[in-house]
Amino acid sequence: MNSRSIQASLSRWFALQTFVGLSLVCGAIYALTMWSFQLKQASEFDRHVEFVTHLLSEPANIANRSELKHKLDDFFLSHDDIGIVLMEDSRLLYASTPKRKAAEWVWTPVDLANVSAGTLNTQLRLGIDVQEDARLLRRLAWTLVGAVFLGSLLVSLTGVLLVRRGLKPLQKLAAQTAETGPEHPGRRVDAGPYASELLPWISQFNAVLERAEQAYQQLESFNADVAHELRTPLTNMIAEVEIELARPRTPDALRDGLASNLEEARRLSAIVSDMLFLSKSDRGALARRSDPVSLAEQVQAVAEFHEAALEQANLRVQVSGDARMSVDVALVRRAISNLVGNAIRYALPATIIAVVVERAGEAVWLKVANRGETIAPEALPHLFKRFFRADRSRAGSAEHHGLGLAIVSAIARMHGGETRVRSIAGFTEICFSLMPPAADGRPRITQS
Repeated sequence: MNSRSIQASLSRWFALQTFVGLSLVCGAIYALTMWSFQLKQASEFDRHVEFVTHLLSEPANIANRSELKHKLDDFFLSHDDIGIVLMEDSRLLYASTPKRKAAEWVWTPVDLANVSAGTLNTQLRLGIDVQEDARLLRRLAWTLVGAVFLGSLLVSLTGVLLVRRGLKPLQKLAAQTAETGPEHPGRRVDAGPYASELLPWISQFNAVLERAEQAYQQLESFNADVAHELRTPLTNMIAEVEIELARPRTPDALRDGLASNLEEARRLSAIVSDMLFLSKSDRGALARRSDPVSLAEQVQAVAEFHEAALEQANLRVQVSGDARMSVDVALVRRAISNLVGNAIRYALPATIIAVVVERAGEAVWLKVANRGETIAPEALPHLFKRFFRADRSRAGSAEHHGLGLAIVSAIARMHGGETRVRSIAGFTEICFSLMPPAADGRPRITQS
């Protein structure tokens, strides 16, 4: 695995940025200095050209070339950094090239036609010794190069220290995160000592840690509940087989034993099927929508399915309200069946189980209410958890294994809805909501 150090990467980029920045600044300083020297040289050149032109334009000098040479000698002998070559036509009129050691001459021709003698073609070549300027520029160049490298080195070293100091909070954060986990429940990373740039990361990490702890606790509880729920039917099946094998049995007795084992096996199969459905829901599965259907008709169909159980318990289902919605019909019927079956188990005889279908905004709520024993307030938040029973002494038949309301909650989530429950003064109402599909951006609900 190729892992790169943030500290090393930041230090390298900081050093490169410093080198490039100093190079540009020093290059600009060198260019401005050289341009200043060029301006100075141009100014001297113009001044000397003006002097020579003035001498050539004087009548006395035009008439007497000896006087002109004498004046030029007087001037250029005191200026050993200036060289001059003056010609008329092809004849050398005057030349002065001082012998300076290691001189660096820059010669520039100047046309002086019609300045000295009208028809004579006078030409001037003027040279300037730029040795001193060149030496100063070389010194400046080496100074700037040294400044670039030394400055880059100094800034890089201090940059490494600053980067190391700036990354210390990350090292501290890594040490704190290493001390969290399932072995330290409830421990979170304190965001107080850290910079504002790290606060979103710490907040997200704490949120993930919270979800992980909840999932871990739910997994532990789930494993214990599954083991408890599966142990009873497995124990019954083993005991039944041991009894049948203990002594010779008639075919009828063996048939009864196999029927009992089949009932326990079906119970195990139902638990496993429900757990697989809940696992699929937890992975984010969504309901497969059909064409819009009447939810009141689905409730009536479920009531007919439970007709025998209703007659046996001397109960009656009353349906009110209706709405049409695109839903997964099989899942919605299953959720309604679980709520109606739950109401049948706990409702007082000779009472009515009320099923209400009503719309609240875009959502549609299905509410199942019955008269019976009030559920304890501390049990209400756990009612939709797996294998939870508000009253284990009234767990009901073997078909009831504590997953009915958890499946209702899962079906509601698969339709984008939620669940609610209230139990006051012997009146218990459990409901779930359904949301319309959002493919076209408009709810597909009509109130009847």
